[in-house]
Amino acid sequence: MTSDFHRIKRLPPYVFEQVNKLKAEARARGDDIIDFGMGNPDMPTPEHIVAKLVETIRDPRTNRYSASKGIQGLRKAQAAYYARRFGVKLNPDTQVVATLGSKEGFANVAQAITAPGDVILVPNPTYPIHEFGFIMSGGVIRHLPAGTDSQFMTSLDKAMRHSVPKPSALVLNYPANPTANVASLDFYRDVVGFAKKHELLVLSDLAYAEIYFEGEPPPSILQIPGAMDIAVEFTTLSKTYAMPGWRVGFAVGNERLIHALTRVKSYLDYGAFTPIQVAAAAALNGPQDCIDDIRAIYRRRRDCLVDALTRAGWPIPSPPATMFAWAPIPDMFAHLGSLEFSKLLLEKAGVAVSPGVGFGEYGEGYVRIALVENEQRIRQAARNIRRFLSESAKTLHNVIPIASKANRSF
Repeated sequence: MTSDFHRIKRLPPYVFEQVNKLKAEARARGDDIIDFGMGNPDMPTPEHIVAKLVETIRDPRTNRYSASKGIQGLRKAQAAYYARRFGVKLNPDTQVVATLGSKEGFANVAQAITAPGDVILVPNPTYPIHEFGFIMSGGVIRHLPAGTDSQFMTSLDKAMRHSVPKPSALVLNYPANPTANVASLDFYRDVVGFAKKHELLVLSDLAYAEIYFEGEPPPSILQIPGAMDIAVEFTTLSKTYAMPGWRVGFAVGNERLIHALTRVKSYLDYGAFTPIQVAAAAALNGPQDCIDDIRAIYRRRRDCLVDALTRAGWPIPSPPATMFAWAPIPDMFAHLGSLEFSKLLLEKAGVAVSPGVGFGEYGEGYVRIALVENEQRIRQAARNIRRFLSESAKTLHNVIPIASKANRSF
């Protein structure tokens, strides 16, 4: 009995695990690793949210099972957020469900709506759950180039015409993880029109709605008339309020999709711990200046990272949103690929990043850098990288013969 189970066999090797293993080994040796790998916010949760958790947890009644779809007060708070932020009216009883983070929501809605062999349209590169939630549910993935330009709509039309069976759902993610691309209302308008014409469901991941730096705040697809007929949207408090470990997110929108997700969840969980839900409602209903403070911290880190790495000899594009920079591998290392470059950067510079190939084949040639270290650490990383780049000829000399030796063995 050595073969993997069916669903496990459908999952590829976890690319990030290779870097994580090297990172753990380095730390075990006592090495100082500057970790830009995982998008794990490092800022403290605002005090008024923590205070509400502490206050609520003292009530023994809150220790009992909660509600899998979320307590009513939390669902009302999310509906109120959508009303003031996007001008979108939601029924908290039928169009809102609380999830254990947006990742769990995505995975379970995939399970709820996917039949074996269903074709799902997914951008590439993208956050892994957007693809593998459907793969684990028996779906078949057709990739679209990640972007918001005319090429995306052309690829969408081509995929719809040439896929058998006809695609049943489309995944969107803007502001995008990992590329930091943003979408406009005009883009969403085109997508909604196309989806309604072709009876295509749309699943929109809006996890980074409040982490933006340029232009207007990112919109919601639900702002488009008719979107509620075909779309559901996922959000999370993880980044907005620096609450990643609290595991609070939401799915909102189309009643049929929300009902399907709610029904699946009713068999799987009893919802988050009630005091966490009460505190999450306090986050949504309470003072919102903390969002501006968190956004400002990410902006300063972004500016510091872009400036410091440019000075170090690795110019990278400045992301307009999210907590990530999507950085092309320096030309001298392009032949290594994103995974080997990430390993080398960890070994030689003590800096951990996420290899772009882990987000899909079209992510090759890039690495994702998370803004989860303070400015002092960012500058330290840049100094390490500067030294690494200055010694690149020697480094490459040591790497290339190993590859050549491997090639001679065939």
